[in-house]
Amino acid sequence: MAKAADTKSASTAKTATKRSRSAAETKKIQAALEERRVELQTEYDQTLVEINELQRERLTDSAGDDTADTGTKTLEREQEISLANNLLERITQVERAIDRLGEGNYGWCEKCGNAIPVERLAAFPSATLCVSCKQLEERR
Repeated sequence: MAKAADTKSASTAKTATKRSRSAAETKKIQAALEERRVELQTEYDQTLVEINELQRERLTDSAGDDTADTGTKTLEREQEISLANNLLERITQVERAIDRLGEGNYGWCEKCGNAIPVERLAAFPSATLCVSCKQLEERR
């Protein structure tokens, strides 16, 4: 029973620490995340336009294609779609970081609850795991 109380008080202490970020820091981080989201959204939109243009070109320029040409075009289209999906995933990660910031959980590991190093957040602002937890996740 004492263990449950200790865990609860440790959790409360972590929550209190999480909320210790100043309003100016929060505003600065949010502005940087919003800017990154806009950049990624612009890149995603441009990528979709390019994919559509390339698809139109492929459709009009397919006369006389053999199976190798068709296969190459299919592979190229799949790669383009994969790149667009990666951009969409990055947008989702940034939006999730913005949500976590609003909840007071930004900068704290989702697994262990420890602070994510500032250097990691500077390199990857939408990080949700500390270095140790991320390494463990990647080993699996």
